Amino acid sequence: MGDDQPPATHYELGEEGGAFYAEFLTPLIGSKYDRKGNRQATAQVGGITSQKLRYVELLLDSPLNVELSRANGFPFEKPKQVRIAHPTRFMAQKLLIHEKRDRRSRAKDILYLHDTIELLGGTLDVLTDEWNRLRQALSEGAIRTVEGALDTMFSKVTDDIRGAAQAAAGRGLTPQAVQELCRAGLKIVFAPESADARK
Repeated sequence: MGDDQPPATHYELGEEGGAFYAEFLTPLIGSKYDRKGNRQATAQVGGITSQKLRYVELLLDSPLNVELSRANGFPFEKPKQVRIAHPTRFMAQKLLIHEKRDRRSRAKDILYLHDTIELLGGTLDVLTDEWNRLRQALSEGAIRTVEGALDTMFSKVTDDIRGAAQAAAGRGLTPQAVQELCRAGLKIVFAPESADARK
């Protein structure tokens, strides 16, 4: 997948478009370009070509452990343990890489943010606890980027937000609905730490 050399590995389940797919990611550390000026967009890891992205390490810490088994609807003889990125860290990573992504990826990431907020709408305040832990490991600039996304990314409807609504074809989402839900959800999850909490 993609124009990078080598292209990133992308596995799809089934042959129909829009099916479940898996991508492989590895952290981008240091410069985006090597000494020859070539973009460092992919890397060979264990026979797979993975896409290099910033802040991938955020997704690896504090994962949620989920057991998949016959008891909860999965056709496995033996239960399988799956680690899923914590929703707070997933959203923070999307906000931190937003400006570096191409237009199509930015729209897709905004839709992921929308869907995460929508899915977890009744428990967003719980996700703030993870943000307060995560912010201890981030630079001041990264914290400002995440907490400021309310105003920098979602203060008005943008082309990226319109693209997110279009990517959700068939769901009846309007750009305004995407913008308003993201803004409201981010305000809860990524609330700036109060002075009392810092003491």
